[in-house]
Amino acid sequence: IKMTKIKFQKIHQDAIIPKFAKEGDAGLDITSIDNYEINPGDHILVKTGLKMELPKGYEAQVRPRSGLALKNKITVLNSPGTIDAGYRGEVGVILMNHGNEIFKVNKLDRIAQLVIAKHETPEIEEVHELEISERGDGGFGSTGL
Repeated sequence: IKMTKIKFQKIHQDAIIPKFAKEGDAGLDITSIDNYEINPGDHILVKTGLKMELPKGYEAQVRPRSGLALKNKITVLNSPGTIDAGYRGEVGVILMNHGNEIFKVNKLDRIAQLVIAKHETPEIEEVHELEISERGDGGFGSTGL
């Protein structure tokens, strides 16, 4: 079986190449290259010092770390953030503080995780009408509790 290869480039001397904490994990841990403070209700862009190259047909989803969310109310603001295969800039993570206290991000802290996902690029077609479905236009709680 041929494995998918994700390439990382360090653009900062303190950057850490992402890795899986345990065998079989879905998310690669990514770390901060600087110290930050996030005020309650505020958000910041945390730099990782990394660039990456994904194969076509793949994306990297930037997701929160559950421990940071549970213990400190820190999450990824645009969760999941998407890194497209063609992007070659620095990987950044938008962290949001939903707590009531200043949260400190320390250099080399694990701040988020990357989940690599295969996706399709569908053909787009404009139509005048859509097929009728059983659900119709019911949404936002229309199916009950």
